Amino acid sequence: MSVFKIVKSLEDMDFKNTFNPYYERCQHHDAEDAPELRRYFLTEILMKAADSDLDAIWVGRDLGYRGGRRTGLALTDDIHLHDHLKRWGLETMRPSFGKPVAERTASVIWDILSRIDAPVFLWNVFPLHPFLEGDPFSNRAHNARERRAGSKILKMIVEYLKPNRIIAIGNDAYNATSREFPKHSVIKVRHPSYGGQADFVSRMQFIYGCAESSDLLL
Repeated sequence: MSVFKIVKSLEDMDFKNTFNPYYERCQHHDAEDAPELRRYFLTEILMKAADSDLDAIWVGRDLGYRGGRRTGLALTDDIHLHDHLKRWGLETMRPSFGKPVAERTASVIWDILSRIDAPVFLWNVFPLHPFLEGDPFSNRAHNARERRAGSKILKMIVEYLKPNRIIAIGNDAYNATSREFPKHSVIKVRHPSYGGQADFVSRMQFIYGCAESSDLLL
């Protein structure tokens, strides 16, 4: 499996009412070279993760309009882009412009990651941003056709990175990953949104044995 095949497969994905940050440029928020920059970061992180003893791939559902749509990195908003890139030894360059935008889920994810030394790769079942028809700055759940396409990419990434385990964040992520991989290799945790933040934090602290943070807004 080649990292360039993975990224090219992502770049070629095209579905109605979705935004593909690896080849599309948002005229409202993106820098001129945003798609190229997002492909570059993803390629570098994939190669560095493949060279590590990767503890886990954390898998969410899909990109959100306040997070991965802008950064091209799963579970990562503008606020935590620097943390994500620094974790893999990369210099920070924002694909978007203007005031950095925060995403609540990303904030919870990165509070936990800030206390974990083990190498972790972040991804989603569906790697694009699905939105409601007529409203590109909204979020919707991906559909079955999109899930099947996303699962093919996820299998390519797992084959390339060979993680020790997969941590599925939320029911949608668990249902998709448990269809594709042995259940003993997939750990389910609750998604931190919709009242699940305390359960998510507690479970992750148990899995990784990391200290509790006083900064979390539970």
